[in-house]
Amino acid sequence: MTTSNVLYALLLTAFAGLSTGIGSTIALMARKTNTKLLTVSLGFSAGVMIYISFVEIFFDAKESFVAGYGEFTGTLFTILAFFGGILLIGLIDRFIPSFENPHEMRAVEEMTDQKRKKSNHKLYRTGILTAVVVAFHNFPEGIATFISALNDPTVGIAIAIAVAIHNIPEGIAVSVPIFYATGSRRKAFLYSFLSGLAEPVGAILAYFLLLPFLTAANSEVFFASSLAFIAGIMVFISLDELLPSAEEYGEHHWGIYGLVGGMAVMAVSLLFLN
Repeated sequence: MTTSNVLYALLLTAFAGLSTGIGSTIALMARKTNTKLLTVSLGFSAGVMIYISFVEIFFDAKESFVAGYGEFTGTLFTILAFFGGILLIGLIDRFIPSFENPHEMRAVEEMTDQKRKKSNHKLYRTGILTAVVVAFHNFPEGIATFISALNDPTVGIAIAIAVAIHNIPEGIAVSVPIFYATGSRRKAFLYSFLSGLAEPVGAILAYFLLLPFLTAANSEVFFASSLAFIAGIMVFISLDELLPSAEEYGEHHWGIYGLVGGMAVMAVSLLFLN
């Protein structure tokens, strides 16, 4: 693990996290919500995450575990780590109040709704809490992107793009209530942008806290655990957040087209890049 590898992984994680700013920019600049594009994008992101989790990451983790512990025990450890990732992200999602959940879809048109464009303490609180919730969600995603990029740069790029797409609607979700409450586009963008900082922060903390494990003699086992854990996180995000979010835009079939397209692109990429 070289310094350049670490910097590369950090840059990918920062790109993924700060794409909440892209969502905010769309909300502030666009005049109409392109529901088909957002639905296809969310489905595409889910397809990439699901395919790469089950086809690439899970089996890479299993291979490392089996090499160290044998077929049965190695497979068991892989399964436990995979469902451990699902449990972690599930618990995070469980303790977020539903009325402040950042995955409530927002439309760009709401930004120009004159009836709601006024200072409102409750909306401001909702916007701030949404930003905090997005940041809390993004923390484990940042760790996942960082560890994946350290282990395999090609896989890291795919995950970073998928997470970035996933963060765009979250950026809109933060911007809309902040703009309602303050009438300030600058504040709406700033809070949305800052909420994405949790991902590179998560990556930096992961690096310093996990450095002894990353450089240890048995680092392969640690990477195997991390990868299986990450696969569980990404599958949960896809099934619990991305696909339901795509459905909320009312374009069911476009979401499925995006899902299949994401899987196909990932399959071809892995075929030629591995």
